[in-house]
Amino acid sequence: MTAPILMPITVPTGEIAVRGPFDLAASCRYLASYGPAARPDAASEPGVLRLAFPVDGEWTHVGAAIRQRSPGTLEVEVFGPVELAARVMTQVSRVLCVDVDASGLPDVDRRDSVAARLRAESPGLRPVLFSSPYEAACWSVLSQGMRFTSALKRRRVLAESHGRIVDVGEYQVVSFPAPEALAELSSAEGLAGFRVARLRSVAQAALDGRLDPVELRTLPIPDALAHLSAISGIGTFSAEQILLRGAGHPDLFPRADARLHHAMCEEYALPPGTPTPQLALLADDWRPYRSWLVQLLRATRDAVPPAPETPPSATAPLSEVAGVVPV
Repeated sequence: MTAPILMPITVPTGEIAVRGPFDLAASCRYLASYGPAARPDAASEPGVLRLAFPVDGEWTHVGAAIRQRSPGTLEVEVFGPVELAARVMTQVSRVLCVDVDASGLPDVDRRDSVAARLRAESPGLRPVLFSSPYEAACWSVLSQGMRFTSALKRRRVLAESHGRIVDVGEYQVVSFPAPEALAELSSAEGLAGFRVARLRSVAQAALDGRLDPVELRTLPIPDALAHLSAISGIGTFSAEQILLRGAGHPDLFPRADARLHHAMCEEYALPPGTPTPQLALLADDWRPYRSWLVQLLRATRDAVPPAPETPPSATAPLSEVAGVVPV
């Protein structure tokens, strides 16, 4: 059973300045391409992104309704304790990658025709991240050696069993379990014992402050990856994905992502199995947004068909389970 609904305290709406191209509607469409993790609800207020998540470090469950009133401004309505409003705004900014100045993207387009084409096909799209490095690490544990749809199902069960329901305006959104809920996890439906043990390890690392997004982005990339790989159950591939999709490092080229490397070979007409150092050199033209082009390449290939429609209800907001699931 999902835990009781948290009583929200609505605080005044805040604004986030957006530097460079960004389209919130494109983020919503991107999320809708990944099945039940997110679904736009055209019957209410199109273009609104409703999220729920535990606040970094504090781990109190909160909600946010995000609207784009102008190209350069996001409006964020926070649902949670007043004293956490600023931290919620910071976290939303990171999740949507609007904490990075994107005004240099046209320079990337001039250097790389493939990047220019991909961006033209998805104008205004920036990566949509997990709510935290902690949640990204949990997803890595759940998805290791498992089909995306199977991992998504197990994530939903985990969220419904150990997460919290947050009122986000007229909707109820399930927030991913806080680390306290998973640190003592003894079993979980559909999860093997080794995954449960790894989830406990990740949760404890979050409680110990070892998954702080600011620290991870401040460290040199090799040090950040070594820091993450020291957590039980987190290997090189997972460490790169946590840094890229959880902490939101904007300029990381993953060297352990074979699917990305295969996609690059196809896009750039390179021989299959082109050495990783050669691909990394090619990706230098994407600086300082290498992470963003990586995710754009993946997004064009990894989308899955949306889940069957469900009858409209107050529990089917844009983000239907535990925030969002970037893939």
